[in-house]
Amino acid sequence: MPISLDDVDKRLLTLLQKNNRLTADELGDKVGTSRSSVQRRVKRFREEGIIEADISVLSPKAVGRSMTFIVEVELERERTDLLDDFRRSMLALEDVQQCYYVTGHTDFILVVTAVDMTAYEEFSRRVFTENANIRRFHSNVVVSRVKTGLDVPLD
Repeated sequence: MPISLDDVDKRLLTLLQKNNRLTADELGDKVGTSRSSVQRRVKRFREEGIIEADISVLSPKAVGRSMTFIVEVELERERTDLLDDFRRSMLALEDVQQCYYVTGHTDFILVVTAVDMTAYEEFSRRVFTENANIRRFHSNVVVSRVKTGLDVPLD
């Protein structure tokens, strides 16, 4: 069940999604409330799990990870234990930025980053080709990043 948010909560969360380094004073000025109110609300957002993490977003290219792949993975068998094994293996891989269990013609959609095509080929061989429970995988090479982010609209 969604958590109830008032207009000030929504404005604060929208600002925090764009820049979580704004001070409580700056946030209060922007949404028309006091620093202490902002601090209480942000503390509640964290406690209630509305804010899952405070992170720094890196430029993949700037750190030598210039290639991104969108990978569709279809499993051979979908037993619960095999699905859990696959999920655990994806969580353990730093190259996998995102992993979604989906409906449709494929079972999982992954966002994978790599230094270059050779590194991705090695990754795909080790992770997909050598896994007996993967029926097939299809890799899409990202040509350019048009829009990335994790912002959640709060209309």
